Amino acid sequence: MSAAIPDDILDEPVTKHMRFDFCRLRANRTVAEALADLRVQQPQGRIVYFYVTDDQDRLEGVVPTRRLLLSQPDAKVREIMVNKVVTIDSTADVRTACDLFLKHKFLAFPVMHGERMVGIVDVELFAEGIDDLERTKQQDDLFQLIGVHVSATQQISPWEGFKSRFPWLLCNIAGGILAAILTNFFEGLLVKVVALALFVPVVLALSESVAIQSVTLALVVLHGMPCTLRDLATRVVREAATGLLLGLACGCIMGIVALAWLGQGPVAFCLVVGIGLGVTFSAAFGLAMPLVLRLSGRDPQVASGPIALVIADMLSLTIYFSVAQAMLG
Repeated sequence: MSAAIPDDILDEPVTKHMRFDFCRLRANRTVAEALADLRVQQPQGRIVYFYVTDDQDRLEGVVPTRRLLLSQPDAKVREIMVNKVVTIDSTADVRTACDLFLKHKFLAFPVMHGERMVGIVDVELFAEGIDDLERTKQQDDLFQLIGVHVSATQQISPWEGFKSRFPWLLCNIAGGILAAILTNFFEGLLVKVVALALFVPVVLALSESVAIQSVTLALVVLHGMPCTLRDLATRVVREAATGLLLGLACGCIMGIVALAWLGQGPVAFCLVVGIGLGVTFSAAFGLAMPLVLRLSGRDPQVASGPIALVIADMLSLTIYFSVAQAMLG
């Protein structure tokens, strides 16, 4: 599948790309009568929604294909139609259509000229080689591609790029300041055992790497799937176990390096325990953060990465220094 949104068409009028072969239904007809009419009309093209209009083509509602097929034959079309319809004005451009597709995740929108429906704009406008748009994952992939493409084209100036990216750098600045404050709190320990400071960068690097891996895994898991508290607990426990194995493996390697390089067994032990526990908690938090954002109704991709990295740094440093304080303080 490929996103087909050339830059030069985003500002074109949506009417240039709309379809006219949409299926009309009448509100006063029964489901059985509507289906019989469709068999006679033999509508062309792919059918996503049925649009309920009057004799003047004024839009009254929309009926999803599945609802029409599964409703009782004697039910009236007005009883099963959706009354509140999201529409696109005929004066809108393709960029506006992109925004609506991303916001509502519908597969088509009616194009209105005043009160009259004049056509539909289909999500196929933005993709090539899609045979079955009813597959949920394909739909989500398509909408994601549209979002990436539109976001890139909408960044029209360095100032706009700065405004969209600088807030997340503030998260890194805040994390660095907190790390400095935390390190200063253990200044006495570091003065006493200078070797501990030598391994702070690798402790932070390992925790951040595992945290961002877990965030990425969570976003993949959430791709088109619902999330419940039970799912959250199960996945976090499983990721914590994986993080423990990763942390102990990395901690043992660094412990061996410290032992061979410095000959200090206590420092090596602090690295094994500190990295092991730090990576464990970083993995668990990295996975939990996007899931919690989804459960709270927020976009898990917006802030989960920067926040997870800051928290991972704080957890890892706190655990590393606390273990060292207990062992060497």
